[in-house]
Amino acid sequence: MPKTSLFLNVIPKLRQRYYQALSGKESLIKLIGEAEVPEQVYNSNAIENSTLTLEETEKILLQIELDRYISEREIFEARNLARVVTYLEKTATTQSLTMETMLLLHRMLLANIRDEVAGRWRANNEFVRVGRHIGAHPKDIAPLLEDILMEYHAFSSTNIIKRIAKFHLAFEHIHPFIDGNGRIGRVLTNYLLLREGYVPINIKFVDRAHYYDAFRQFDSNGETAIMERIVGLALSQSYHKRLAYLEDKKIISLQEYAQLSHQSYSNALNKANRQTIEAFLEKNRWCIGVDRS
Repeated sequence: MPKTSLFLNVIPKLRQRYYQALSGKESLIKLIGEAEVPEQVYNSNAIENSTLTLEETEKILLQIELDRYISEREIFEARNLARVVTYLEKTATTQSLTMETMLLLHRMLLANIRDEVAGRWRANNEFVRVGRHIGAHPKDIAPLLEDILMEYHAFSSTNIIKRIAKFHLAFEHIHPFIDGNGRIGRVLTNYLLLREGYVPINIKFVDRAHYYDAFRQFDSNGETAIMERIVGLALSQSYHKRLAYLEDKKIISLQEYAQLSHQSYSNALNKANRQTIEAFLEKNRWCIGVDRS
């Protein structure tokens, strides 16, 4: 994976370019956000071991009958998370992230799945374990969450990638809920990004191994380097996708791009994964925007 320093320099430039291209095209960005909901839902649930494919997730959200039996839980997981993603995109720009907001989002996420624990922190002797890590003591959850929110806002001059990575890792380290911590943690990441005028990111299921490595690194020594690279890559992809549409580029497959640029597909794919070309994943397929001339 590329070094974080690459994204610390590139993201501000992409953000500026994005806002320059955005004027008068806000409705297009809204459409892109709506189209991304199934991908957000699929990837976040897949990281948590959901068996649903992207196509099945799309069908569930469109209320189309599936070709195989799907548990009621997985159906509600897809629909609830879609509702949460849609809700935050409408509210993040107008409401600060608070403890009450976290509880509301969690209640929405676990509705009709685990109503008895939805919308509340772990309490009494409710402990959780993730691998070798045990979440914070229930009595410490609220003050620890207040601390990480305070730290996030206190260091507002620090690069957004570093702040988002640290907040996400710290939230998951606390693991404040009995269920749904990972999905809510990724939702909160986008809440904070949107709140500060950035675009949302989609941490992909295909990157799950690196994602888990980031938690192991943080739990082991408090370092955030791996998560910073994950956030930087995801943010870069998100900007590249939106800029391809806003700047009226012709969107082609990475395979076609490799042929047009006279390079091997493996070389183009390596550049896409490192985000040294303006490629992005759309419906699990690598694409890139090119000039129409």
